[in-house]
Amino acid sequence: MGHKTIFTSEKGEKLVKNKDKPWWKRLLAKITALVAAVCMMLLPATAHANMQGIDVSNWQCGIDIANTQADFVVVGTTWGTGQVYNNCLVSGVNTDANRMIAQAQASGKKFGLYHYAMGGNPEAEAQFFYRNTSNYWRHGIVALDWEMDDNPACGNWDWVRRFMAECERLSGGVKPLLYTGPVAGTIPGDIRANYGLWIAQYANMAPTGYQADPWMLGAYGEAMRQYSGTGVVNTWSPIDLNLFRGDAWQWDLYANPTGSTAPAPATPAPVQPSTPPANTNTGGISHVMQ
Repeated sequence: MGHKTIFTSEKGEKLVKNKDKPWWKRLLAKITALVAAVCMMLLPATAHANMQGIDVSNWQCGIDIANTQADFVVVGTTWGTGQVYNNCLVSGVNTDANRMIAQAQASGKKFGLYHYAMGGNPEAEAQFFYRNTSNYWRHGIVALDWEMDDNPACGNWDWVRRFMAECERLSGGVKPLLYTGPVAGTIPGDIRANYGLWIAQYANMAPTGYQADPWMLGAYGEAMRQYSGTGVVNTWSPIDLNLFRGDAWQWDLYANPTGSTAPAPATPAPVQPSTPPANTNTGGISHVMQ
């Protein structure tokens, strides 16, 4: 529903009522009314509609993304530098990620991908992430999952800076989001200023569906809030539920801040893990973007 502004004619009775007012006051009143009308007309365009979605990993292998009720899906794609095996996670790579992302694309959902930090060399982890997922960069958002579990570097914010800087260098300017939870209040100001935040914070562990205004939403100025780890959607439960504080076009800006689809500049050979994984058949993350 739009707003209609009616401009009053200065003829007849209206003119008589305004005769006792100085001309400049009448002009000021008209200008004020016009500005208010324009602001009201612009309001729907500047306001944003939040998006609801899920994040998945090797714990949701085989999930039916195509029929999941969600605006977006963020997929865990890589761990460390390749030393992890668990379910569909082989040599640190989620071998179901291509299918998950392809289903998200085919069903019109926004998508993202994240790397789980394991506290090794930050440049090596960034290179492992980029090497295995580069076809998706600038098409979906990317993020660093910064938690305490299996991450001896947790608390070392310089590690985060180095990982992020390497991702930007490899991709030619894409800035990952930073996902974290209990340490959200200690994130340094320069990281807050340079990178979007994805904060995990739950009111409780009760099963829930999507929430329009979850507990503590926006408390850290975050771009995205994970508000439940026991969420319920039509295809899977329990699952992580997230609210992105913006519209689809804002999601796209995080994914591709420059709007360029040109390939990233050439990068040096990635640093390999000191102990090569026993199984190097990762399944790859090689889906070609359409």
